[in-house]
Amino acid sequence: MTAAFQYISQHRPGWDHSDVVRCACQAGVEWVQLRMKNVSRAKIIEEGKVVKELCLEYNAKFILNDDPELAVLLGADGIHLGLKDMPIGEARRLVGDSMLIGGTANTLDDILRHRDEGADYIGLGPFRFTNTKKNLSPILEYDGIMAVMEALDVLGIDIPVVAIGGIRIEDIKRLKKTGVSGIAISGDFTDAILNDRASLVFAEIMGIWNEKIHLDQDKTF
Repeated sequence: MTAAFQYISQHRPGWDHSDVVRCACQAGVEWVQLRMKNVSRAKIIEEGKVVKELCLEYNAKFILNDDPELAVLLGADGIHLGLKDMPIGEARRLVGDSMLIGGTANTLDDILRHRDEGADYIGLGPFRFTNTKKNLSPILEYDGIMAVMEALDVLGIDIPVVAIGGIRIEDIKRLKKTGVSGIAISGDFTDAILNDRASLVFAEIMGIWNEKIHLDQDKTF
C-alpha cells in the first residue's frame, strides 16, 4: 500500500512545488506528498492540479497534506493529516473508503487512535529536528522509533509505519532495522533535485533500502 520512499514536496526560491514534484517523478519516485503551508487554497488547487497530472503520467501516488476536502476536489490518491489537523475518523467520513489516509504519530497511543479511526498508514516522528515543520512534537531519534515499533510487534498490530522528520540518506539503513515500512524525506531530496542529482540520489536511496539487513543484529545502535 505504501512506498518504501515517500517524497514530501518543498518550496524553494524559483521553484514551485509542481517543479520539484516533476523532477521527483522523473527520477522514479512513486509516492509524492504535496505539502504546501501558509499559502491560499487557490494556490494549492493550482499546484495540485499540475501535481495530479504529473502523478498520473508517471504512475505515482498523489497524497495531499492537511485538507481532505481539497484532496477529494483534486482527485488525490490520499490525504495525510497531522496531529493537529482534522481527526482521521471525521476525514474518513468525508473522503470515503477508497482514499488512503495517513496520520502523523509521535507515540504508540497516537498510532492506536489513528488505526481505530480508520488510518491506512502512519507517519511516525519526528526522527530529528527539522526546519520544514514548526511546533515539532518531541524528537524520537532511533531509540524512540525502535521502542514504538517493538511495542506494535508485541501487540500484534500490523499497520504500515513510515519514519518521518529530518531523515537523511545516511539514516536509512539503521531506520530499516527498526521495522518501519519506509521513510519520508523532504529537504535532502529537494537539495538533490535542485542540484540535478535526483535520479542518482533516488537510486542510492532504493539501493540502501533494498539491501539485505540482518534484523537479528544488535538494535541498540
